[in-house]
This record gives sequence, structure tokens and C-alpha cells, in this order.
Amino acid sequence: MISGERRANNANRAITNGLIALHIPVPLTTVQWADEYYYLPKESSYTPGKWETLPFQVAIMNAMGYELIRVVNLIKSARVGYTKMLLGVEGYFIEHKSRNSLLFQPTDSSAEDFMKSHVEPTIRDVPVLLELAPWFGRKHRDNTLTLKRFSSGVGFWCLGGAAAKNYREKSVDVVCYDELSSFEPDVEKEGSPTLLGDKRIEGSVWPKSIRGSTPKVKGSCQIEKAANESAHFMRFHVPCPHCGEEQYLKFGDGSTPFGLKWEKSKPETVYYLCEHNGCVIRQSELDQKAGRWICDNTGMWTRDGLAYFSASGEEVPPPRSITFHIWTAYSPFTTWIQIIYDWLDALKDPNGVKTFVNTTLGEPYEEAVAEKLSHELLLEKVIHYAAPVPERVVYLTAGIDSQRNRYEMYVWGWAPGEEAFLIDKQIIMGRHDDEDTLQRVDAVINKKYRHADGTEISISRICWDIGGIDAE
Repeated sequence: MISGERRANNANRAITNGLIALHIPVPLTTVQWADEYYYLPKESSYTPGKWETLPFQVAIMNAMGYELIRVVNLIKSARVGYTKMLLGVEGYFIEHKSRNSLLFQPTDSSAEDFMKSHVEPTIRDVPVLLELAPWFGRKHRDNTLTLKRFSSGVGFWCLGGAAAKNYREKSVDVVCYDELSSFEPDVEKEGSPTLLGDKRIEGSVWPKSIRGSTPKVKGSCQIEKAANESAHFMRFHVPCPHCGEEQYLKFGDGSTPFGLKWEKSKPETVYYLCEHNGCVIRQSELDQKAGRWICDNTGMWTRDGLAYFSASGEEVPPPRSITFHIWTAYSPFTTWIQIIYDWLDALKDPNGVKTFVNTTLGEPYEEAVAEKLSHELLLEKVIHYAAPVPERVVYLTAGIDSQRNRYEMYVWGWAPGEEAFLIDKQIIMGRHDDEDTLQRVDAVINKKYRHADGTEISISRICWDIGGIDAE
């Protein structure tokens, strides 16, 4: 006969087991999840073991996982841990959010290699992912080089981005593009990779598009193009340890009163020269935990990628699309000394500077299109006029180009014989549909220019191109 105490224990156990199915885990941010559950595999990590998010990675990863932000672009150099961030974010979507994901690599072969070298070791070494992968280590229809289907029903695809067929049929919540600048700009004449890939998330309640890449050539670089479509371009500003003024790190050059400086032929003497007060900053002195991401265009800022504030400090809604830029100077995986050695080596190679600009500075490389004249020769060719509008000009026109994050206006003065003079150039930064931006455009349209005869002259005709913002 079963005692009353035993019956009570059995009942409690049965009730507890039944309630497990109703348990809802506490919602975590991407960084909270990664710091708790994410591990780096030895096959693809310099420092395998438990993940710890670096200060500059916090906002990037949180933005990648934040449901209210639809598009995240990351323009990056090498050695900033992007691949590891991306895998951590994917793990978060798979285990914590139960979201279907599709990750594109530039080619089919690179996709297979990524699955074998990065995804499979990550599943093996992250216990909460391995628990969802009963097929791990054996042949199974849910365990292929293109698809991992977890016991929760969540699917993770990794495909090459060179074939148009790979952009069809699958409906997911998250689409990622790794090394976007290495993709073909027009996939088999069907459109850009992001245009095709983002179609796969249109039916999701919480669609997410993540693009990351080391840039390539300016003007034809796809991550640069993606960044230009976003109204918010964020850079990581850190306070000077001596004067407290914030600034984002710049490489600089011999003529700039800021940036990395060193004694000739002595890279070991490198330091950073504060652009505000000329303070000498050593790499070990920077406190990146006090840093914040600030938008070049709007002044909007964030520390954690979750809470966003205007330039005046008022909390604002998170942006729909956002771009981050980060480069090697912030990375603890290298030193400023090594950056200078890399720069000096780059100067010895015809293509070295291009590689340095792309992979160390994380910036698109601007190729020379013609022989450049010295600034002295150019200055000798400058014609100086007594007023903004030369005497021969009788008529002003303006052309306005529209982009999603700015308007650009060129004012031309016309003289007899169709002689033209560039009178003014105005760049108005801000969202194309924001009332404040449009008011500033209106102000430059109505600007009056001083003529050489002492009178003021207004713009008479305007041509406004809205192709960059017109969805049609």
C-alpha cells in the first residue's frame, strides 16, 4: 500500500513535470545570452572557451538581435571578431528566439566551408545548441552542409550567394550576408543580393537583415552601398583619458593634428594624439567601457544598441536601419604597434595601401582615375572673383539630388554663350522624409547670393531628382 507521503510526492512530481511545458524563459538580450551560453570553438578561435562581449561589440550584437531594428550594416576591418559575433547572434536566434535563419556566403564552396569550420564546431561547443541537435555527429536529413534543422523545429540554412536559385522558396525570419562586398552586385541578372535575400523575410513578424563586410573599392562596394541607404552611420566614440573629450579613433596622416603618431622608423613609440587638446594617449589608457556610438549624420547615440537618444539627450525610438563602422585600432586582438608595422609594410607594395585601407582601417579604397596634381599647381589655377556670383552671370539654377540620408544641391550661374559657373554646393544630412531636413532644404533653396555688382540674386529654376527616394 502506498503511503500518503509517497502519493503526495508522486503528485508533486507529476505536477512539476506538467508545468515544465508551460515554463517561459526570462527574455534575454543578445549580449546577455552570449555571455551566458556562448562558447568559442578551438578550430576557429585564437582564444577558445567562454565568450565575453567586448565593449565595442555590445551595441552591434544587441542591435543585430533587437526586434525593432530591421536592418543592421557593419562596415569593419579585420580582427574585430565579426564572424564570432555573427555566430553568437545566430545561436541567440536559434535557441532563445526560435527564429529561422538564412546565412549567405559569397559562393557555394565558402558556404560549405563556413558550415564545417564554424557552424558545426559552434553547435558542438555550445551546450544549449547541442541539446537541440540530437543528430549531431551522424548522417541525418536534418544535418546537411546546407541545413541544420533543430529539434525545436527551427531551421538554419547556409547557402552561397552567387546563384539566383538560392534566394528562392525559403521563408525565414533572419537573413545574414557575410562578406557582402565579395558578392556579385547583380546575381545572374536578377538583382542585388540584399534585394533578393531580403524578400525571404517579408512574411516574418520580426524580419531582420544583417549585412557585414570588409569594404573594397569605393563607389562599387556593396557594403558601402548598403550603408548609404541607412540614415544612421554610427562610429564608436571614446573619451580621452586626460581631457575627457569624446572622439572616434582616426588613423590620420603626417599633416593631421590627431591620429596615430610615432617617431620615424620606431613603431614602438606609437601613441594617439587627441584631436581636441593634443593629449598623448597610449593604447592601454583607453577606457572603451565608457564609449558610446554616435551617428555622423544626426547625432543620435547609444551605448548598448537598445536605448537610443537624440543629440540633445532625449530618448528616441530605435532606428529601422542602422550602420556601424569599426576598425582595428579598437581591437584587443592586435596592437597599435602592429598597425604601424602593417602600414610601413603596405607602403612597400603597389597594392599594399589598398589592402591596408580595406582590412585595417575598414574603409573603401578610392582608386585614382587620373594623375593627381600637387596642391600648389591646383592653387595656381584657381580664379578668384570679387563676389560669390561673377559679374558675367545673369541667371542661377539649382539641381537637387535625393538620397535616403541626405540631399545634395548644386547651384550654377549662367552667363552669355552658355558659360557656366559652379556657385555653391550644399549637402543637407538627415532622413529624406523628416520635416526638419526638408525645412533646411527649403532654406538653402531660398538663399540669396551676392552678385559682383552689389545686388543679391536668387535661384530662378530648380531641377529636383527624387529617384533615390522614390519607391516607384
